[in-house]
Amino acid sequence: MGNEELNAGFLVLDDKPKLLMFNSEAVKILTYPTISQKIKCLDTFLTDRICKGLVTGHSGAGLTFTHEFKSGNRRYVCRAFELSVNALTAQTNGTSQQTKVLLLERNLSRVNALSSASRLFGFTLRENQTVELLLQGLTSKEIASRLGIRPNTVQAFVRMVMVKMGVTTRSGIVGKLFVSQS
Repeated sequence: MGNEELNAGFLVLDDKPKLLMFNSEAVKILTYPTISQKIKCLDTFLTDRICKGLVTGHSGAGLTFTHEFKSGNRRYVCRAFELSVNALTAQTNGTSQQTKVLLLERNLSRVNALSSASRLFGFTLRENQTVELLLQGLTSKEIASRLGIRPNTVQAFVRMVMVKMGVTTRSGIVGKLFVSQS
């Protein structure tokens, strides 16, 4: 996807939960409205915020996390992924840790709308990717560049989405996405 800015928070935690890695967007999301430069011990602050705001409990599979949360007036989706630890790394450590990756994304309504529309209308993976980028306001040329395909292929995906949704314009796709959600 090139060098475009990732507008999602990214966190890596062990099962304690101890914060192992994070990106600047995660810091912005979790420290809002506080200015992160004014926080003396950022790791401790973030770990505390994760424990109080994102962790919902422990299960046999390790930590469980909330699916959505608020930071200020903004709503975020929290998606947790298990990170496989290489057997060699586990042998060097001497212990087997459960590591989780958390992805914090804004625009809950867009994520839900696309997800439910994808199931309802039976989008393929590429159609889904095309619609996601279309929702970001990208042109066919920009979508083609991001997906590494030709603009004519993007237009074919858009036409297939329009046929599946029963609309005749790109704005019809966007409109129907949010109507199908309600």
